[in-house]
Formats: sequence, C-alpha cells, structure tokens
Amino acid sequence: QVQLVESGGGLVQAGGSLRLSCAASGRTFGSDFMEWFRQAPGKERECVAAISWSGNSIYYADSVKGRFTISRSNAKNTVYLQMNSLKPEDTAIYYCAATYYPSDYDFSPDYNSVDYWGKGTLVTVSS
Repeated sequence: QVQLVESGGGLVQAGGSLRLSCAASGRTFGSDFMEWFRQAPGKERECVAAISWSGNSIYYADSVKGRFTISRSNAKNTVYLQMNSLKPEDTAIYYCAATYYPSDYDFSPDYNSVDYWGKGTLVTVSS
C-alpha cells in the first residue's frame, strides 16, 4: 500500500521557518516527480514546489520563489520543503504528492495528474 505521510507543520510567526517532510512507503518513487501542494481556506489547491527523481528539474510557484526550497533523499524515500521568511498568506494545509513522470523535462504540475496524495499537514503563520 502506497503511503505519503507529511510531518513538520505547526504554528510559526511571520518571518519564521518550518521544514516539512514527506515519507513515502509502499514502493520506490524513482520515476516520479514529488510535489508539495497547498490549500488555503476558500482557495484552490496549488502546487508550490516540485522536484524530479534526479533533482535536476525543480519547479517553484512565483509566490514562494526565493523563500521555499524543495529537496529529496531517494535513499530515504523522503521529500522535504524548507520554508523560510514565512508570511501569513502561506497559511494552508500542505500536501505531499507524487506524479509518475519518468523524465526531467517539460513537467508541468497538475492537480489532476497526481497519482498519490498525503493527508496533509497544517501550517499556520501568525502576523
């Protein structure tokens, strides 16, 4: 059974940092893009970061560029999201996701293409 389990969410003041982790189990994700989506109340779920198996292809939403860093450890089957300079508008449930895509090129994150989802972890940024 494939599982993605997020951890590391919590309450932080504006300007602070958090590091999210996503532990994958059930199979290896050697041909998958690993992604972090988020969904704030009343808003659509959006992809904030994605990384290929090799790590050579990385995507960031404009809203988090320069503040968030995605990385992965294939040996540990884990993906991370380091979030710095957090803002109140970053408040959301953050979801780990995996999309089968055996290439480093031309990947475009798409909510409807995700193969596996985690259950999410809540990040709250106070002003």
